[in-house]
Amino acid sequence: MPASSHVLDPIRVTFDDDRAIADAGLLLTGTLAKRFGLEATIDAKVTRGYRPGRKFLTVVSTLLAGGDCIDDVNLLHAGATSTIAGHDTVAASTAGTWLRSLTFGHVRQFDAVTETALARAWQAGAGPGSRPLVIDVDSTICEVHGDAKQGAAYGYTRQLGLHPLLATRADTGEILHARMRKGSAGSGRGAQRFVRETISRVRRAGATGQLIFRADSGFWSRKVITACTDHGAQFSITVARQPVITNAIEQIPEDAWVDIAYTAGGTAQVAETVWDGWRLIVRRTRIEDDPDLPVLFAGWRHHAFVTNRPGDAVTVDRDHRAHAVVELAIRDLKHGAGLNHCPSGKFNANAAWLLAATLAHNLIRWTQLLGKLETTRLANAKTFRRRLLTIPGRLTRSARRWTLHLPTRWPWQHVFKDTLARLRALPAPM
Repeated sequence: MPASSHVLDPIRVTFDDDRAIADAGLLLTGTLAKRFGLEATIDAKVTRGYRPGRKFLTVVSTLLAGGDCIDDVNLLHAGATSTIAGHDTVAASTAGTWLRSLTFGHVRQFDAVTETALARAWQAGAGPGSRPLVIDVDSTICEVHGDAKQGAAYGYTRQLGLHPLLATRADTGEILHARMRKGSAGSGRGAQRFVRETISRVRRAGATGQLIFRADSGFWSRKVITACTDHGAQFSITVARQPVITNAIEQIPEDAWVDIAYTAGGTAQVAETVWDGWRLIVRRTRIEDDPDLPVLFAGWRHHAFVTNRPGDAVTVDRDHRAHAVVELAIRDLKHGAGLNHCPSGKFNANAAWLLAATLAHNLIRWTQLLGKLETTRLANAKTFRRRLLTIPGRLTRSARRWTLHLPTRWPWQHVFKDTLARLRALPAPM
């Protein structure tokens, strides 16, 4: 087969187009941020620095464009990219200095900003309304690079980093609440207060239906259970294998176990008993006919969780297992919204970075929801960014009218135009 006739060496390269745009898809998220009035909200709620709204949204737009460190803020100054971001932008040095000057009180002010954004998105049509709202609580390790990082420590994963708490919405992957913690914090540290704050946030945002919390064994405690029951929330929390739990499982009669479809080449059964006045639902599994299976795994393996949810044990167990979707939201937050590592040496700067990443993550989700995109096609942030955000473009002005020129034959041009039209139809906040 002959080689291609295209020759690349003679192509001349210059960086001289002031109208070129690196990530023209920021027009979508910028339009949504404008409809929510985020810059004015930040200016009103945050008391640090001059016009903190543009500084914070500069970081958010950087994360939306694929940046994951403070120096990546300079992406927005390429050509005319900042023109379609929906806000004025600042230099990377300005953003970094401002982030490092934040205190814990300022971080709490940004908490209020993210809550306001959540409320406005739900009022625009993305919320659960009176439907049940399933909330998955989990934690994750955000790596840091270097030893001089405030709060960084080696946790249970043996990675140097910070250990934030996250509450996600199961059906959409939205981040409902986030709280930065030091790296050595246990999974359940501060969980009781975090659950109470999450309940208050979603209620104020407009969720009026039944709240259902799901969590793994790191959050199993009477304090967390009390936090749920005090607010009328249902819960299902995996329990650790402690003697009181083991004894309760051993008391289950053999004829109480019900077969379920769960493992290939094995057997899975579900039964329930009572522990401390709550339902204790147990799933046991066993792999069969495998001569290479270690003796340790040859018998029954038990997985138990405590709950106050109604319904038969098989149905509640199936729904509790769906708690695993929280990992998809965390994946998008870390690898799709710039939280793969924490870039600053200051703890409060990283706490603000966490909230900027959650806002960027949620803007992607809200663009999908309010733009009525097919979630099966745009299921994660990486796909969304590749198809609709990282589009090269060129901005021109003629007869006092701006025009954004995008590539011809872009495979998702109709999706882009339909989404933009729906976002522009949203009313602006008062």
